[in-house]
Amino acid sequence: MTDSSPSVPDVERAVRSRYSDAARVAEARLCCPVIYDPALLAAIPENVLERDYGCGDPSRFLGPGERVLDLGSGAGKACFLASQKVGPEGHVIGIDMNDEMLAVARGAAPEVARRLGYANVSFRKGRIQDLALDLEALDSHLERCPVRSADDLSRLDGKIAELRQVRPLVADASIDVVVSSCVLNLVRPEDKERLFAEIHRVLRRGGRAVISDIVSDEDVPERLARDPDLWSGCISGAFREDHFLEAFEKAGFYGIALAERGDLPWRTVEGIEFRSVTVIAYKGKEGPCLDQKHAVIYRGPFRKVEDDDGHLLMRGARTAVCEKTFQLYSREPYREHVELVWPRVLVPLEEAPPFPCGKGGVRRDPRETKGADYFLTTDPEPGACGTDGRSGGACCS
Repeated sequence: MTDSSPSVPDVERAVRSRYSDAARVAEARLCCPVIYDPALLAAIPENVLERDYGCGDPSRFLGPGERVLDLGSGAGKACFLASQKVGPEGHVIGIDMNDEMLAVARGAAPEVARRLGYANVSFRKGRIQDLALDLEALDSHLERCPVRSADDLSRLDGKIAELRQVRPLVADASIDVVVSSCVLNLVRPEDKERLFAEIHRVLRRGGRAVISDIVSDEDVPERLARDPDLWSGCISGAFREDHFLEAFEKAGFYGIALAERGDLPWRTVEGIEFRSVTVIAYKGKEGPCLDQKHAVIYRGPFRKVEDDDGHLLMRGARTAVCEKTFQLYSREPYREHVELVWPRVLVPLEEAPPFPCGKGGVRRDPRETKGADYFLTTDPEPGACGTDGRSGGACCS
């Protein structure tokens, strides 16, 4: 999408106007049908449920005690679902730029808290591509100090920089899980790279993004991209489905996977299919690559696979990896696909030499793992063949 895309004011005005109207009167055309857990819906007021404009349910992938950020929280439904999944020890923050939607969500929050017996949801005003700027703090400043001159504008720029740095709407590395449902496609093209960078910024190391959105199977032509109504309807701004996953990779995420993909398109426009997908992506592959003599064995079923850092894993082969990669493979989303091979004697991290990550698959000689001087001979180890011990520990009985 090039210079002939909708202008910046057209896109934002169309989105803001349409969702303001949808906050007052429910609009069915903005809703992509999703099946939710009825037990979780029972705690949510009807005026929130009828203003559900999502296309997926990221709450399915949340756990107790997590701190969750919902981008484009709208009337609050996804936040109230998430609040029940994370429980009283967790917390959910909803971000939206639309005052009418925020009013619906904030109005419903006390009733949801009463029904649940705890309050763990808050709503903040901001743009999802700029999670550092608190728009309510900025609105308050502008009421006190309106812009009437070029000097005022210069002072406003300084205030905005101060708000981002000193009082960020969402702090760096403060969130366990970022979720959203049918919102990223509403952001103008020139801001989408920044949007993914912001998601990455606010997540803690080891955190993840769980994003449901509408994607297209073909590029959206410019004549559709110029239509503000199609933008606000989650059509013109849709990512092509392969580009959607690539955007996470470019932002520095790893372990990126399609968790859900609609079999049937939600809408078809001029032969282009638009469907709902949910993507999970993880943060935390940054850092030095040091060799402590770790290895992994890829279980299959593919003959070989390559990860996001260029490690080539051959089925059944003992592959050398750095300490950082070994730690990544020891948890989701990799753990079920590999066997972890620990060194018999761990090289202290401060003494470990650099490891050449990204150089393909390097076989780890078993003697590197066990040590060149390892010549132990043992009797059969009870249970070593995976028996349950009921046959007296005999391996081959």
